[in-house]
Amino acid sequence: MTDSTVFLDKIAAYYTLGCKLNFAETSTIGRSLLAQGIRTARQGEEAQICVINTCSVTEQADRKCRSIIRKAHREHPGAFIVVTGCYAQLDPEEVSAIEGVNLVLGADEKLDVARYLDLLEHQGQTPHVIRGKTKDIHTFRLSSSSDERTRHFLKVQDGCDYHCTYCTIPKARGRSRSGSIKEIMKEAERIASEGGLEIVLTGVNIGDFGRNTGETFLDLVKALDGVEGIERFRIGSIEPNLLTEEIIDYCASSRRIAPHFHIPLQSGSDDVLRLMRRRYDRALFRSRVEHIRSVLPEAFIGVDVIVGTRGERPEYFDDCYHFLEDLPFSQLHVFSYSEREGTAALQIQYTVAPAEKHKRSQRLMRLSEEHLRAFYSSQIGREHTVIWEHGQYNGLMMGHSENYTRIAQPYDAGAVGTISRITPTKMDVSGGFLL
Repeated sequence: MTDSTVFLDKIAAYYTLGCKLNFAETSTIGRSLLAQGIRTARQGEEAQICVINTCSVTEQADRKCRSIIRKAHREHPGAFIVVTGCYAQLDPEEVSAIEGVNLVLGADEKLDVARYLDLLEHQGQTPHVIRGKTKDIHTFRLSSSSDERTRHFLKVQDGCDYHCTYCTIPKARGRSRSGSIKEIMKEAERIASEGGLEIVLTGVNIGDFGRNTGETFLDLVKALDGVEGIERFRIGSIEPNLLTEEIIDYCASSRRIAPHFHIPLQSGSDDVLRLMRRRYDRALFRSRVEHIRSVLPEAFIGVDVIVGTRGERPEYFDDCYHFLEDLPFSQLHVFSYSEREGTAALQIQYTVAPAEKHKRSQRLMRLSEEHLRAFYSSQIGREHTVIWEHGQYNGLMMGHSENYTRIAQPYDAGAVGTISRITPTKMDVSGGFLL
């Protein structure tokens, strides 16, 4: 039993790196500490506890995590530093060796930070590492963000049973598992009761939802569509082979499911997809995108692509580029391949030089800009339902419409968190939003 006096007058600072799933989990950790009387540090305040939720999707992510840990140690000298997340699960010894770290928690322990804070009494001793084996992670822990934004992120699934050759996530988060529709509905209703207007469904492989509960992702989407008080739900990144036509068709007729899809392609070359051990080919991917366009012509379609993977010969990249040129997507999210220790990709002999990776990345980003401008141009003169968000940018406030069109208007503090019907008349010169 943790001694609550350990928490008396304590302040905590939080640092989150990586995906939206991590942000949802950090918020849940923050709520658990608040329940113990530990409030979140305000800007400029020195904290006694720092919680750092890490990412390890690339080597650059690892470097950034190390940098953030050192930054927290500098900004909060003497603070009890807790490091958790994917980097902590994959390489706890390396993390514990960083100056200032007091406690390292693995993936299965991360939401139990409050439970381990009695170690504050032993601060200054050798860092504690509490981390189980990934293969033993079986429990799903519900999480959601609860910051001041109108958009919330709700974790519905965790882990992954896919073993793509370039990816470490199954080793960091374990096997696929999810919550029940009943508990997820309850959390969505709680968010609605606190004024949340939009919920993004997040996870590692959300289309795999229900593997351990006997339910399906379509069942979940149908149930959430009936939650009163939430203006819209967005589907987070979903694998193309799990995004069925039935799901797409339901979204087209739903009340609250946004016409917005984020689909990882990773490569438009079938040869590279085979090297990656992806579970679809580009013909299936095209069929999904075209089906979306046929039933939801105004939908926003974001596509993930990785460039420079091992085995991506020049002709394979050209094949990918030409496939994407006439694919009716809205925006690309382009990532450069990063070598990860222990992945099967390292067995592939052909490698791509860093300069060539950069060149390929730039080509795809230019293509993405062309498509995004074309998509935004098509939205001028159409009426949109916009939820206005926090933040001020050169006298403007931003919001997103149901189909993820970014729209701006003159800043009005009273409009934050409200909903407007608005018809944009032009595109900003940057091409990044409509006015």
